[in-house]
Formats: sequence, structure tokens, C-alpha cells
Amino acid sequence: MTQAGLPALVVTHLPDVRYLSGFTGSSAALAITRRAARLFTDGRYTAQAAEEVKSAKTQIVSSSPSVNAVQWLAAQPGVRFTSFDPAWTSVAELGRWRAALPTHLRRTFLSALAAPLVEPLRMVKDEDELAIMIEAALVGCSLFEHILTVMHPGMEEIEIAAELEHRARLMGAEGMSFDTIVASGPRSALPHGHATRARLPVRGFLTLDFGVILNGYCSDMTRTVHFGAPKAIERNAYQSVLEAQEAGVAAVGAGVKCADVDEAARSVLRKAGLADAFSHSTGHGVGLEIHESPRVGAGQPNRLLPGMVITIEPGIYLPGKFGIRIEDMVAVTRNGGQVLTPAPKALIEL
Repeated sequence: MTQAGLPALVVTHLPDVRYLSGFTGSSAALAITRRAARLFTDGRYTAQAAEEVKSAKTQIVSSSPSVNAVQWLAAQPGVRFTSFDPAWTSVAELGRWRAALPTHLRRTFLSALAAPLVEPLRMVKDEDELAIMIEAALVGCSLFEHILTVMHPGMEEIEIAAELEHRARLMGAEGMSFDTIVASGPRSALPHGHATRARLPVRGFLTLDFGVILNGYCSDMTRTVHFGAPKAIERNAYQSVLEAQEAGVAAVGAGVKCADVDEAARSVLRKAGLADAFSHSTGHGVGLEIHESPRVGAGQPNRLLPGMVITIEPGIYLPGKFGIRIEDMVAVTRNGGQVLTPAPKALIEL
């Protein structure tokens, strides 16, 4: 804040609040000056806040925590204005903040950040965060190994999702990182084909994309398997995606541009004549949220730093036919990248 010339900051995005203060509740705002920090929440979290928050004084309020945070900042000596992240502040919320201020402050006191302040800090994980994410990723790998013993043609996709989610809870997960994707047969051509009542085919691809939350941190992995013997075109397509994914992983390293990692994977599919079937970015950051910065895509200038955790997940999607995606979580190290999801990637035929 000092480097950015900011006297005060109000933080309302809950993952940012958790990162800075440790608070995990669903209603909070964090007010920060150069001298003090105060967390505002409601009476449901009196005991929880006292247990979790050590870096800020906690104040329990009966109305909007964010409004109270802004009012508190306006009353602090030397605070001429306070900044907020416009990416996480609605027009309606900003209006409420202004209405709660003295008339002479309503036009000048609140200032939108030109660039996020907390999110760049969250991109680089420390040792404790990495340890949690490694554990979460390994839980995902164990879930994949388990589901391979359960699946068979005729099962409904939602049965697979339910088994994964039930097993994840038994293994200690707080929940799933996102709605589990189970897409079989022609539905595997849907990049985000959430589980339906469709039955697993006797012959065809099945894409599984899922992750778990441990201690607030997400995991994310995708594997595509095949029921029955694949046709030559299917086998060749799978091999191309696998080579693209491995090329992307091999390109990861400190100082490498995100765009260059994307190109490493995309160029393999381009050479295979499948570039048009790859319709999304190669990857994204993972942490307290399933999608964080940096984005690993074409034209992205950000350079990877040691401690970042990203996904590498190229895929191809041929509507009405099939789709294939393979995804690993990769931690950026000084010398390259550490794959956190070591589950098998060679084509599995069930």
C-alpha cells in the first residue's frame, strides 16, 4: 500500500479476506490502513472470527460489514481516501458505501484500484500453501484410481460424479473445487459437460474433470479414458493431445511467458491439424479459487514465478463425435515445473 501511495484499502472479495486475515466465513470485509487492520463480520461468526483472525482486530456488526468497514476507514486520522477493487465491487454496493458516508466525502473518498493489489500476492504460494495443494492434488489422483475400479458401461454419469464426491468427503475434502465434469460418448465434446443421466457407452471416450478443496485450497485434474477398443482416429487424436499436454508441462519454468507455455501445447495440435478443435486457453492459476491468475493463454505476457501453481490442460472437441482433455496441476520451480497430479496419462481402455 505504501509503494502504491494508498492510505487505506477495503477488501471484500472473500478469498482475499481469507488470504490476508485467515477468516473463512461467508460475510466479511477487511479495512486496512498503514497502521491498523480491522475485520468486520456479523454475529454468526463471533466465535469463529475470534479463533481464526490474529492479524486484525475483529468488530461484530449488525448490518453490512462492508458499509461499516468504509465508515470506519473514513473516521481514521490521515485517511484522505480509501481504495477498493472494482473487479469485486458491484455498482449497487458502491452506491451503498457512498450513501453511508458524510456528504462531503461521497464524491472523493472512494477510489477504484487501477490494478489488483491482493491477487498478485496470492499468485505465488509459500511452502505451507504448496504443502496443502500437493495433498489436495494427491487426493484427486486417489479418486481417479478409485473410480477406474467402479465405472462400467451403462452407469449414469451422475453416478460417477456422486461416487467421486462421496469418496472425496470420506478422504477429508471440504467439498469439490467445482461442479464435477463427467462427459461420455459424444458429450465428451462439451468442454464443460457436467454430469447428466446419460449412460456410459459400451464404446467411446469419457472425460473426468474434478478437484477437491482441502483447508481452503483447490485441486484440479482431468483424465480422459476410453470404453472398448478405440478406433485409429481416436487413438491418434488422444496421442496428439497427450503430446501437446506434455509439451506444455515441459515448457513450464521460472521466467517463462504464459503465452509461450500456451504456444508449446498449441503448436503440437496445430501440426496434427487439430488446432481449430482446441477452443480454450492452455491453463490457469489455482489456489484459494479454482480459477486464479495467471492465465496461461495466447498473448498473455505474464511471466511464471517460482511458487505459482497452474494447470496445463489442452483439449480437442469434435461436436457430435468425441472430445479429449488431459490436465495436470504444475507448481513452478526455479528449474522448471513439478507435476502435482501424477495419475496415469497414457490412454486407459476399460
